[in-house]
Amino acid sequence: MSGSEAAPAAFDLSILAADAVTVAAALVGVGFFVEGVGGVIVETEAYREDDPASHSFGGPRGRNRVMFGPPGRAYVYRSYGIHWCMNVVCGREGEGQAVLLRAIEPTAGLAKMMGRRGVAVPRLLASGPGRLCQALGIAAAQDGADLAAAPFRLTARAEEPVLLVGRRIGISRAVEQPWRFGLAGSPFLSRPFRTVESGAAGA
Repeated sequence: MSGSEAAPAAFDLSILAADAVTVAAALVGVGFFVEGVGGVIVETEAYREDDPASHSFGGPRGRNRVMFGPPGRAYVYRSYGIHWCMNVVCGREGEGQAVLLRAIEPTAGLAKMMGRRGVAVPRLLASGPGRLCQALGIAAAQDGADLAAAPFRLTARAEEPVLLVGRRIGISRAVEQPWRFGLAGSPFLSRPFRTVESGAAGA
């Protein structure tokens, strides 16, 4: 960075007190870094307690308790016993809401990501929840961690994004909900959106 370039502004974490659908849309375009490694969030999904596809459906128990804690915490879980998935807890404490980070566009620490992932193609480094966590070194140790503190850093959007809106991926219940959001035109999405829609939160 040259001396004339200003450092990115910090992301306003108070936004995370909103409902998961609003936050999922608001996080697209935000910078997300773990120990300086990361990039721009390009794909998210919203999950709520009244949502049969959500881990919080049915109330707090076992691994999902972090979802019912204060907003701005990391909810990290292992999917199918194989891949770690990173979620941002949001809403009010006790509501059981979170946003799954599905993909980022890598912008910092690419060599480290490539080493962790064993691939050299930037598009394949963090295009999917499991890939994202592997590339950024996210695992059980980060579950419940405060996103306002190290090793995390979130930066504000550089510009207002054009959003794609569609149905969530890899679920069998509440499949009709259009709670998946993506950055229009991004080659770093985990999967294409079936119907190209643009919109804002709550669509």
